[in-house]
Amino acid sequence: MSTVTTSTREPELLGQTVVVIGGSSGIGFETARRARAEGAKVILTGRNAERLQQAASEIGALSTAAFDAKDPVAIDRFFADLPTIDHVMVTAGRPYYGRLADMDFSKIREIMGEHLLQALCVARNAVNKVRPGGTVILIGGTGGRRPAIGMSIAGAVTAALPALTANLALEIAPVRVNLIAPGFVDTPLSAELLGDQLEKRRDWLRAKLPIRRVVGPADVAALAIHIMTNTALTGATYDVDGGQQLVTPS
Repeated sequence: MSTVTTSTREPELLGQTVVVIGGSSGIGFETARRARAEGAKVILTGRNAERLQQAASEIGALSTAAFDAKDPVAIDRFFADLPTIDHVMVTAGRPYYGRLADMDFSKIREIMGEHLLQALCVARNAVNKVRPGGTVILIGGTGGRRPAIGMSIAGAVTAALPALTANLALEIAPVRVNLIAPGFVDTPLSAELLGDQLEKRRDWLRAKLPIRRVVGPADVAALAIHIMTNTALTGATYDVDGGQQLVTPS
């Protein structure tokens, strides 16, 4: 007679603290939820205090901070009040699409610097707040890799972030720095950007992507947790787009 033994897996982030900047919805919220499931204490930030509090209550976050992550002073102030943490993920911000003829250059100057300056500010603060072996996770994208009309700004940021990630990984070591580059992800932000074209986009992706489904926040969150727990990973860009780069756009 054989005896079947079962083992209970210990949560991979037990006792660790994860900060998610832009954690009230979408990719950030799903990553925070998954980190909690893996035993982490979670600190959420976002611009909308009411939505942030609702998200925090839903997952049992340790604390929240409402501020605009585009403001480097606000980022510095937030980190100054933090204890030592293990991981920080930056999901705040949104892409910009538009033709050259229609661009408002006064706004473009701010948009161009937003993602890069935000990453630099977080990395500089991480030096003194993230424990050795912990990680800074940035979010980029794969869509801007394919040249197209209206993609100048998105393409420039897409190209810059992997280089920034690699250099920061050297400069702030032993804190690790990694970049997740999603394609289309079915989030509230995507719904806002696409409006009544959302379902058409979903249908196209289901038909054309090699995985035959739409990438969701959980797909990105699973990768983020892996990056947090695998301490051999630093300076790299990880695509999670369901093969979107492999197919001809509609």
